[in-house]
Amino acid sequence: MTRPPLPPFTKESAIEKVRAAEDGWNSKNPEKVALAYTENSIWRNRSTFLKGRAEITKFLTEKWQREHEYRLIKELWTFAENRIAVRFAYEWHDDQQNWFRSYGNENWEFNKDGLMQRRIASINDLPIKENERKFLWPTDLNNGRRPDDHQSLSEFSL
Repeated sequence: MTRPPLPPFTKESAIEKVRAAEDGWNSKNPEKVALAYTENSIWRNRSTFLKGRAEITKFLTEKWQREHEYRLIKELWTFAENRIAVRFAYEWHDDQQNWFRSYGNENWEFNKDGLMQRRIASINDLPIKENERKFLWPTDLNNGRRPDDHQSLSEFSL
């Protein structure tokens, strides 16, 4: 199975890969998202270490059961050969209606088929008030995809 765009990345193909990842995560479909990773993909997500699609699927299922109204924006930071670094922010609330904006950076490494074989994520959560939210697109349209004309992280100065 291949997952274009394939390495080595250009600026344009790296941006395309980042947007595809954002779109996948905004779908909140763990099985679909897990297909972007190799069968034995290695993750570090905060202080959680995972290996393989089954663990990734379980992790994402539990994540989106806790993080309600999840909306994510990713932005290319840099790229080289088969690696991409991104920064991101996402907004969500817990079961008690406490809102958060989570900020982070990810380092990605891809195999020749364009599947991610390594993901290293550092993330911090900032409590926000509901009226401080910035990511307000409807999630019931286009599989949760952020509209093309919606502001980016840089445009938000985040």
